[in-house]
Formats: sequence, structure tokens, C-alpha cells
Amino acid sequence: MADLFKGYKGAALSSLKEFGVRVWSEAHIKTSRGDFSGIILPRSENDDDRHIVLKLATGYNVGINVDTITDMSEHGYKEAHYKIPEKEFPTAPGKPHVKLFGTGGTIASRLDYRTGAVIPAFSPGELYGAVPELADICNLTTEKLFAVFSENMGPQQYIELANAIGKEIANGIDGIVIGHGTDTMHHTAGALAFMIQNSPVPIVVVGSQRSSDRPSSDAALNLIHATTAAATSDIAEVMVCMFGPTSDEYGLLHRGTRVRKMHSSYRSTFRTIGATPLAMIDRDKITPLTDNYNRRRTDRKVKITALFEEKVAMVYYYPNMMPDIIDSLVENGYKGIVIAGTGLGHVNKPVYPAIERATKAGVAIYMTVQTLWGYVHMFVYDTGRDLMAKGIIPTENMLPEVAYVKLGWALGQTSDLDEVRKIMLAPIAAEITEREPYNGYLIFQGGVPEVEAFLKNVHK
Repeated sequence: MADLFKGYKGAALSSLKEFGVRVWSEAHIKTSRGDFSGIILPRSENDDDRHIVLKLATGYNVGINVDTITDMSEHGYKEAHYKIPEKEFPTAPGKPHVKLFGTGGTIASRLDYRTGAVIPAFSPGELYGAVPELADICNLTTEKLFAVFSENMGPQQYIELANAIGKEIANGIDGIVIGHGTDTMHHTAGALAFMIQNSPVPIVVVGSQRSSDRPSSDAALNLIHATTAAATSDIAEVMVCMFGPTSDEYGLLHRGTRVRKMHSSYRSTFRTIGATPLAMIDRDKITPLTDNYNRRRTDRKVKITALFEEKVAMVYYYPNMMPDIIDSLVENGYKGIVIAGTGLGHVNKPVYPAIERATKAGVAIYMTVQTLWGYVHMFVYDTGRDLMAKGIIPTENMLPEVAYVKLGWALGQTSDLDEVRKIMLAPIAAEITEREPYNGYLIFQGGVPEVEAFLKNVHK
């Protein structure tokens, strides 16, 4: 027998039973705070027992405290079916051919009403059914490589993805799209930028901050933008494509080695650090923001070096950090360590002996900065020079996560530390730049007079 009150318990379950209202029913609820109409949704088994969840006609959900309910009535019932029918993607002569690799993440997900969490659930075919505009852009084929949240992406997935992309390029594909969860999208983009060099076609990593079943979802527009970039852009690099502003005015194409997720929930979370974005994209219009990028080519020449040493760690320095953290990594066989240091690239003196022990044991240690913007400058203070004397190598303005994936990639190729150093300090995919743009760091700081005046003028 079907569970008519999925996930409800305690007072909330008693209230539903009292008024004879089931999950998935169209209901009208009267409360001391007003009346509400919508569909009764299931609850997570981990949720409290004081609220009933209603999906309004607007598409948004509202939780109603059972203590405020004065009456509730059922006016219809239809159990929801969340599966979107898969559609065979139409092909047309003359359109670019794009390959979409699915890895999981919110761009291909829906709500799991058992736990209330977002889970990878939509197949690429279902997503095409939801975004028919894709057929106007290109001839699209898909392959589901993984179905994981991005925190579960790692070296093995990077390697498999790089090799799969290399095969598609050799077979003549015009562009690549990678559906990916946003949490570690910048790690994957950085890794692919090193593993796939001299690509003749765009490689676009895309995701969404809001799942596909939410009215505010950015999944469809991000996918349209990413597919357009892969099909028609002249930029033949590994890029991340996500919202530019918080609204849906346009998207941005960020270089894979200079991008970072900077907000936990904003749709415009991704920002280019230490540079400017490669381009703006508004559905079918791409506007380059720089001319410093690799152009699309017609040849099929590409260099795939899909290697990665998994015994690499990233350590975020904090005051009073103890040397046993470094020692334990060495004892456990780690071959490389990236440190995100304070200021110009510093750690405290108690850690110095552990760093020296590590470098003498053949561990490659590289310094980045927690500030993200700016360069490692270890010549300025005696402390920085002391650290370099103990074997730490500064990484210019490489982002910490990028330095981590580059070190893993370098150590995957060789254990010769001199060769690793050459690889690390040679710019490959703009992960190291000669200078940072003057307008890049001028990020709005809310509250200061000039910013507040600007915002008032813009939003009159």
C-alpha cells in the first residue's frame, strides 16, 4: 500500500490525518497568518514534525507551522512524476557537432524527497527534453561518464575525462561541454587545462547553483550558454561557463586556471581571479573581454597528458599550526604539498623544522597565498627567505587549488624534483601571469559611500 503521508511524523502527521489530506493532494490551508493553496509535498525523513510543506502555484515551496493551521481541505490528488521523457536529439546538416559529458552535479539533478537533498538524477536525454533550445545550437551527442557530486570528483575522474575528450577531438568534434557540480568545478577545470594542451576546440565546464526543479534554477540558461560557446566560440581553451550577474542578463566564460567559486549559494558565484573573464555570453551572442586566448583551429592536434599523483596535499596555514601536520603527511607517503600561506606567503616558525625535514625527504613543497589576489613575494621579509632556504618554492600568482592540481599533474609525470620545479614554474595555461589587471581587484565593497552612490544611480 502506498504511503499517503511520505516523510511526515508527529504533530504534522496528526494534522494531515485529522483533516484527511494526503501528500501530493491539491490542498487549501487556512492559518492564523493567512490562507494558502498548493500541492502537499513529501518531507525528508530527517526533517522536524512541526511543518507541512506546500508547493505554491508560483513554483516556490512554503513551510506551514502546524500550530497555525485552523482548517485544511483536499481538492484533488495527482502523484507527481519527476521524470522528463527522454527525446532523441534532432540532427541537421551544417550545424556544429558538440559532445556533452555528464558527470553529475546540480545541472543534472532533482530533489530526493527521502532526504530532502539534491541528487544526481536527470540523464542527459532528460535534460535535452527540458531544454529544447539546444537543438537550435548544434548537433548534440552525450555520454554519461560519472554520476557523482563534485566533491567526489578526483584524479581518476580527471584522467578518464581528459582521455575521453582527447578521443572526441581526434574524431572531429567541434566542441566539448562537461556537466559538473559547482563545488569543485574549478579544480576539474584547472586539472583539464594541464592535461589537455593545445586543444583546437572549446572545452566548456558548466553547472548550476540551483537544481532543475526550482523556479530560480540557472541550469537551462547555463547549459544553453555553454553549448553555444562550445559550438561557436573562437576560444579554444578549457573554460567555466556560469552566470555573470545575479540575474540572468548574461553568462561569463572564465579561463579554467583563473576561476574560483566565491559564494556558497549565489548563481553568480564564479569569479575570475588575477585576470578578467574571457568573454560575456548572452544566449547566441559572445563578446570577448580580452584578445589574449587560444583560437579555434581546424586541425585535430592536441596534447593529452592524463597523469596525476594522488599523494599530494593542500594545507591552509592558520596561526598556531603545529609541525606534526607536515610530519604526518611525510610519514604517510605524500610526495607534494601546496601551502596556502598568509600575506606574501608565510607560515609560523614552529613549522620550519617540519618543512625542512619534508624537503630533505624529497617532498616537493610550494607556496601560494590565501589572499587569492596578488603574488607570492618571499624575498621581502627574512621569514620568506628563510622558508625558501628550507626548500619551499613560491608559485607567483597561481591560485592554491590550481597549484594543487598542477603539482599532482607534474608529479604524475616525474619524481625528479628539478623537473617538477621546471613544470611548476613554467606558465602552461595562464595559471601564472606577468601582472594582474588594475580593474580586477576593484570589487564592490558594500557600505562605502562611493559604492552605495553607484548602486542608487544604477537602480533608480
